[in-house]
Amino acid sequence: MKRIYSISGLLLLFTFLSTAVFAQNVTIKGKVTDAKTGEALIGVTVGVKGTTTGTQTDVNGAFQLSAASNATLQVSYIGYTTQDIAITGQTTLDIKLQPTTNELQGVVVVGYGTQRKIDVTGSVAQIKGSEISKQSSINPISSLQGKVAGVQITNSGAPGASPTVRIRGAGTIYGNANPLYVVDGVWNEDISFLNPNDIESISVLKDASSEAIYGIRAANGVILITTKKGTKNSGAKISYDGFIGTQVVTNDFKMATGPEYATLVNELDERSGVTPRYADPNSFGTTDWAQQVLRSGLINNHNLSINGGGEKSTYSVSFGYLKQQGTVETNSFDRYTMRIKNDFDISKALKIGYTVAGSMNNSHDIDGSIFHQIFAAVPITPVRYADGTYGDPNDFNVTSSAMFNPQVTLDFFSQRSKNYRLNGSAYADLKFANHFTFHTSVGGDFGQGQVVNYAPVYQATLAQQNSNSLLTLTDNKTRNWIIENTLTYDNTFGDHNLKVLVGQGAQSYRYNQTIASATDVPDNGNGYYLSQGKNYNLKDIDAGGGYPFYNTVSSYFARVNYSFKNKYLLNATMRADGSSKFSDPNKWGYFPSVGAGWVISEESFMKDQHVFNSLKLRGSWGKIGNMSVPANLSITTVTQTPQFIYVGPDGYTAPGANVNTITPPVTYWERGVGTDVGIEASLLNDRLFAEVDFYNKKTEKAIFDIPILGSLGTSGSSIIGNQATFQNQGFEFLLSWKDKIGSDFSYSIGGNLGINDNKVLEVSSGRNPIYQAVSTPGSNNFNTRTVVGEPIGQFYGLKVVGIFQTDAEVAAYKNKAGGKIQPEAIAGNFKYQDTNGDGIIDDKDRVVLGNPNPKFTYGFNTYFAYKSFDLTADFQGVAGVQIYNANVGLRFGTENFSQDFYNNRWHGEGTSNTYPSAFIAGGQNNRSNSFYVEDGSYFRIRNLQLGYTLPSAITNSLKIAKVRLYANAQNAFNFFSYKGFSPEVGGGPTRAGVDVNVYPLYATYNFGVNVTF
Repeated sequence: MKRIYSISGLLLLFTFLSTAVFAQNVTIKGKVTDAKTGEALIGVTVGVKGTTTGTQTDVNGAFQLSAASNATLQVSYIGYTTQDIAITGQTTLDIKLQPTTNELQGVVVVGYGTQRKIDVTGSVAQIKGSEISKQSSINPISSLQGKVAGVQITNSGAPGASPTVRIRGAGTIYGNANPLYVVDGVWNEDISFLNPNDIESISVLKDASSEAIYGIRAANGVILITTKKGTKNSGAKISYDGFIGTQVVTNDFKMATGPEYATLVNELDERSGVTPRYADPNSFGTTDWAQQVLRSGLINNHNLSINGGGEKSTYSVSFGYLKQQGTVETNSFDRYTMRIKNDFDISKALKIGYTVAGSMNNSHDIDGSIFHQIFAAVPITPVRYADGTYGDPNDFNVTSSAMFNPQVTLDFFSQRSKNYRLNGSAYADLKFANHFTFHTSVGGDFGQGQVVNYAPVYQATLAQQNSNSLLTLTDNKTRNWIIENTLTYDNTFGDHNLKVLVGQGAQSYRYNQTIASATDVPDNGNGYYLSQGKNYNLKDIDAGGGYPFYNTVSSYFARVNYSFKNKYLLNATMRADGSSKFSDPNKWGYFPSVGAGWVISEESFMKDQHVFNSLKLRGSWGKIGNMSVPANLSITTVTQTPQFIYVGPDGYTAPGANVNTITPPVTYWERGVGTDVGIEASLLNDRLFAEVDFYNKKTEKAIFDIPILGSLGTSGSSIIGNQATFQNQGFEFLLSWKDKIGSDFSYSIGGNLGINDNKVLEVSSGRNPIYQAVSTPGSNNFNTRTVVGEPIGQFYGLKVVGIFQTDAEVAAYKNKAGGKIQPEAIAGNFKYQDTNGDGIIDDKDRVVLGNPNPKFTYGFNTYFAYKSFDLTADFQGVAGVQIYNANVGLRFGTENFSQDFYNNRWHGEGTSNTYPSAFIAGGQNNRSNSFYVEDGSYFRIRNLQLGYTLPSAITNSLKIAKVRLYANAQNAFNFFSYKGFSPEVGGGPTRAGVDVNVYPLYATYNFGVNVTF
């Protein structure tokens, strides 16, 4: 028995010693990186499972701790899948974490850095570059249409044109109302130079809190663009993306035929009291000027990129070529792009890099009046006669207002534009003292443009001829610089996370324009030379014209991000900007903001529920500024004009001068003030994501024009200054669902809705309105009005209550005194509402006719993938918006009519009570009225793309990594009631929504391929 005890004791001692030997602690070192990008992850929690031992990765993603050699490490990081890793005697670990699909756990780009979506206290939307490059849009911002709640994008059909962007309504009235674009740290007015295939991500900052860090240019919203970069420790990845297709006008708008036109002109003559001019309307043929001028345009787009990297550097190089024919004959646009991006790890503490993007484009331009001519050109005039000469409208007894042949306009308009653009930045990051990072960067945007316009000697028709040639050269130069330095402190201690950023910046903007012209310049067939002409004239513009062409900005800014237990969030920013545009004491503007968030899903009472994976409530407030407004407003100008010449005795004269402007005493920043409250949720195992926002955005002391009396002796009828306050208020909704069915089928469905109410809150002159006559005939025929209590640029005019069927009805429309309310009217004319009941129709009877600012913007986006097939379908639309169809009312005589007008016009008693007679331009019929205002709502299938990826067995045999083929249709299906080419009509805030000379939108049908080597 004693021996047995002795053996048992020895076994117990041996077991203890064995355990002590094999379980002794070892030092574990390692690095944690993103499995997809290879980037180091900072602040990752690395703990020994089942113990309280743990640490976090440093700024390089590295960690070190002591653990038993047979222990298991648990590696966790919000936004990534948690991993358990057995040490099994290892002392060095290379850990790659896979990102999760939780929307709130993803990282988004914000001003001067990145944040987890769940830590953001403002309203920020992010779109991946892969979603942008799937579309055939020439400008990457066009691809955002219908994808971001509260963002209205209005595209143009002109080749190479940039879209109009409004984030949560119009943020300013006077000056540039588009948002600020920041590309890899460089501030830009537009991004037409950027190839959509080069974009990694686009972030849209929508609320004042997230925008305030950009102070001076944030009033209209901020769009941050990050371009693609290479991946560390990877070989060269070569990719080709290209497509070829055709573009056609989306709506085949019909004008009256030759016989229909002649019939209408005869009716016009009868209404005018003269003998009809065409004996037999049916004897005329028809020229369809829309078919003659418009075409199906070819488009080619090709992109080649090379990406890769080594252990301490990455590189990305890309080249792009675009050739786009416009849907108007002779119109075309070519663009070449190039981008180089390098990053270098000089040491563990120092990283440097640079990005350079260049572009060159050439265009054959068209006369801006060609679209009016499509509507107005006489269809009984042939393009050419049998002898080859041009058809002359003068031969067909038409008025001077219709005396043009659009083919002549196309053939003899000669203008070419060429633009060069270089945009780039260089940076250095220095990390020190564990928690500090100093970042310095310098960037620039340099542009060079030239427009060559040549008007030759020709004689095509009686009205279309030119006896003296004229050559005009316009040179434009842009030179913009930006230098910024920031210092960031980032640390986690216990339950507290703190990140502090302070920064300083300086910017310089310069724009020069030179216009040179000469007459009698010969066309030698090999170019035009000013030196060969006469009457040489040179004008160098470097200041004035309402905008200063040189200004500088100095800035200081700071931001604090704090979170407690990852559930209570606080964000505060402050920026001070000084601009040379403004004089003391208003040179400096100060823009504070604050945001707070509560991650409800991190609370203990949420731990046992299984609906919400993440739930966050946030709110923010901030002030932002706008310097994109005219400058030097408070400088009084003196002018010398002939009316100021002094004439004395005996014919003695002397030049005179006078002050002919009234200026406000001081001008200063426009100040935006915004409040935002939102809730974000990820539900049902991260398959469903929802976001709701309420916002109230004001522009205080907006620079605005106010009418003044002409008797004051001024050269204009208004003054401008900080005169108004207006508001955009609304809601935004976002809902998306992502899931997989089995291993072969995955899909996502998302929708967004923006509701915005635009209103003028205050004007210094009270309810004194601001009127605009936008493309209306006659004098002071105002069709837009901006006034307190109403939207900016609302349509305004007389209300049509019917059509006078007989002259007797005109006579019976009487006032209380027995007089005619519309004494000049005849049968077939508009019958206007006597709004104020004073018995006459005048300006006092005008009413609100419509609103060019959409009430609703929305989009639906879907994606389906089954094995090797993928299908993308995007839908988009607007509602609660009106358009002023000036194409119908801009008439002075015998211009053509639309076929819709011919089919519905009044041409005798009882024939119509909604459309007037052909005498639409006579009497008071052409006054701004409700007939010209139409519903501008539309719904379209924005993009359809079907793709097929070749099986890997095939591509591997060809030594190709991936080949994807696709067919795409953009804007192919459009649904609207508007009687014009397209309801997508832009314009400045007080001139928006008026359709005249608008380049019609096109649909694109293309086939393409994506190849990766």
